[in-house]
Amino acid sequence: MSGDAPASAYAAALRGAAYGEVFLEDSSWTSARLEDGRAQELVSGSDRGVSLRLLQDGEGRVRTLFASGPDAGPEAAARLRAGLGVASGGPAPAFTPAFRSAPPRIDPAAVPLESKVGLLTALDRAVRAEFPSVRQVTAVYGDRRRRTRVINTDGADARQDLVSTNLSVSVVAEEGGRLQTGHESLGAQRGWELFEGGSALAAARRAAVRALAKLRAPKARAGEMPVVLSSSAGGTFIHEAIGHSLEVDHVQEGSSPAYRGAVGRRIAPETITVVDDPTLAFQRGSFFFDDEGVPAAPTRLVEKGVLAGYLYDRVGALREGRASNGHGRRESFAHRPFPRMSNLYIAPGSDDPAEIVRGLSRGLFVTRMGGGQVNTATGEFVFEVDEGFWVEGGTVRHLVRDANLLGIGPEALRSIDRVGWDVGWGIGTCGKEGQSVPVSDGQPTIRLPSVVVGGAHED
Repeated sequence: MSGDAPASAYAAALRGAAYGEVFLEDSSWTSARLEDGRAQELVSGSDRGVSLRLLQDGEGRVRTLFASGPDAGPEAAARLRAGLGVASGGPAPAFTPAFRSAPPRIDPAAVPLESKVGLLTALDRAVRAEFPSVRQVTAVYGDRRRRTRVINTDGADARQDLVSTNLSVSVVAEEGGRLQTGHESLGAQRGWELFEGGSALAAARRAAVRALAKLRAPKARAGEMPVVLSSSAGGTFIHEAIGHSLEVDHVQEGSSPAYRGAVGRRIAPETITVVDDPTLAFQRGSFFFDDEGVPAAPTRLVEKGVLAGYLYDRVGALREGRASNGHGRRESFAHRPFPRMSNLYIAPGSDDPAEIVRGLSRGLFVTRMGGGQVNTATGEFVFEVDEGFWVEGGTVRHLVRDANLLGIGPEALRSIDRVGWDVGWGIGTCGKEGQSVPVSDGQPTIRLPSVVVGGAHED
């Protein structure tokens, strides 16, 4: 990557700060979108640059100085330092170089753009041929190689090279003037091998089958009822219900009052353990070092129902006079890092998932979640249900449509009374402060005894 000069060549830009870092990035990507049978938004690009950030600590308040530019050499870092107007001083640290990478088996950069567009076209044609009621197929492909280097006043010279590939498919089906949509997505820190074994076509077919099934399904019943979230639903619930609320900037700024000062306090049943782990192989949110040069490590946020800690970046850690636990993430060199999730999940429990469903006398069984959002100040959340089933007497009766779940995160977390031994994952792109980063979320099958379900009211 660019910026291959020795770490010592960047030292002058860092001197005189409680903490300082030079962040170097060299990225390349391809994206393609197919809609209405036509390929659109075909983009291949690259970007490189450098940012300099200096933190000054005084009486519990952290002042941040930040600048970035489209170059990556020591001279560029020196210019950024001069532009900040801060005097330089103090000794340079001794730097310890480290490099980690996860090379894909089939580098997507070596796959022609025509083949990537051809994949989307093949999905569109196959789904329309098999399902005549399909009216629209939207397929989006993306790959990215991101090479980063962090040089900081802690003596880190941390480089990593990561490649990710993803595909999302949305299918709209129509019958009698009614429309329904099904979604599926694939994504991982893998290369073109992600699509081996027909995985892309299988995902597109699942989206189509779901859209068609929802056309014939009744609306979900509205009201307060027990809800079982299958492991196949992914971790949207835990991401929104508690994940954002445990990012330490929300806690320190007072926008997560339910968990402020709550470390060591019971916030969930003893069966609930919540972990954020960026070291998991191939997961979309994984990394070897965070974007502040801290080595990745699992962080246990909730341990057997007790709040164990928060997700820290450097700023949040400096405010409390402690070390970061490696969750400072940024969209690119042009952005400041913030505390962010990576791969957040509820650890498996001991209950049989099938027994959890059989124990549902009358309620909703959710097998696929849609999007969600949360207000961290109040804990209020709303989740879309992409696939859910009505259950009576422990038996799954039929599919329902147009359901969503509403509640308050801390209350919902405390109410969980069954936790399965299985675990399933979902992928996403998480937005915060105008920045987007890749994440994964996971959970076992869980039961919430009382959740407000939005849908149709019973007569």
